[in-house]
Amino acid sequence: MQGDIDRRTHLLDTALAVAIGAAVLAAAYAASGPGTLDLLLVAVGSLALAGHRKAPRAVLAVTTVSMLGYVVHAHPGTWAAFPVLAAVHAAARSGHRVWGIVAGALFLAGYFMVLIVAAPSAQDTVERTVLLLGWFLCAGVTGLIDKNWQAYLRQTEQRALDAERSRDETALRRAGEERLRIARELHDSLTHSISIVKLQAGVAVHLARKRGSEVEPALLAIQEASGEAMRELRATLEVLRTDVVEPGTGLDRIDELAERARTAGIALSVTVTGVERTLPSDVDRAAYRIVQEALTNVARHADRARTTVEIVYGKHALTVSVDDQGPCAPGDAVTAGTGLTGMGERVRALGGTLAAAPRPGGGFSVRAELPLRTMGTAV
Repeated sequence: MQGDIDRRTHLLDTALAVAIGAAVLAAAYAASGPGTLDLLLVAVGSLALAGHRKAPRAVLAVTTVSMLGYVVHAHPGTWAAFPVLAAVHAAARSGHRVWGIVAGALFLAGYFMVLIVAAPSAQDTVERTVLLLGWFLCAGVTGLIDKNWQAYLRQTEQRALDAERSRDETALRRAGEERLRIARELHDSLTHSISIVKLQAGVAVHLARKRGSEVEPALLAIQEASGEAMRELRATLEVLRTDVVEPGTGLDRIDELAERARTAGIALSVTVTGVERTLPSDVDRAAYRIVQEALTNVARHADRARTTVEIVYGKHALTVSVDDQGPCAPGDAVTAGTGLTGMGERVRALGGTLAAAPRPGGGFSVRAELPLRTMGTAV
């Protein structure tokens, strides 16, 4: 973006330099037929203006010397000062006011000497010199005005950035306070309930084994799920308290998640395509949660139907698809519960898209596309 702006600015400066050169040459041809040396001096003095932003002092020197040489050689009218006026304006705008004054004085002195030799009368010499003096004063003043205006714009922009930063810091502080409040609520309520479920499931498994009875798979799944819920809850509480994503809560655990789903009775297949690579932590975590919530919905609402999970690593996006062969028929109305709502919020927060709807051939499909941002280098 910045490169495009720089190129446009350079093209505009070049176009302006060409326009000034063309105007001076047109005036020269209207006054008399300029020679090769005259054309060269005008071209150098005018086209040098294209670089006035990068090297204003060098441009001022080249333009002044070239046009002064043209004045001495061809004795043109006051219009020959146009390139020098532009260079003086650019120098003043860049903060080189003294350089502009010196260049303007040198050009005026040289032009005055030429007029003394070539002008038909003293009055004409004075009038032209005073006219040029006024032009140079205007060029310097407008350059200073432009410089102050640019400084004002930068200060205004900086104040706006500071105000935005202050608002962001206030929002982050309030968000941190809210995270701590939610963490306390979860710890005081949900942690206790899950602990009881885990404890009761463990006791039931222990008693069954002690009696020599076969432990029901559903009971083992409850014990495993409650333990996993406790681990994830602790990780979530840590995230809420520290705003740091706990490692190991992304697609690196997809095999564990799939195994738990199979233990719960879901006939599941997982396919990963594309070049696997390190993902941004929020994208990685969101993809895992989407698969987790989709499989939870399969267990609750699709009678543990056969399900396929497909994860596609694209060049610019990660695509996560979960398709089941449950009883949902095409055209069935779907009410978005907490799970689907949470999926949508996660995906939208990352700038992605989510499609959750019945499949044309029956069953339900969840498809999320998460854009991959750059992390140091392009992803």
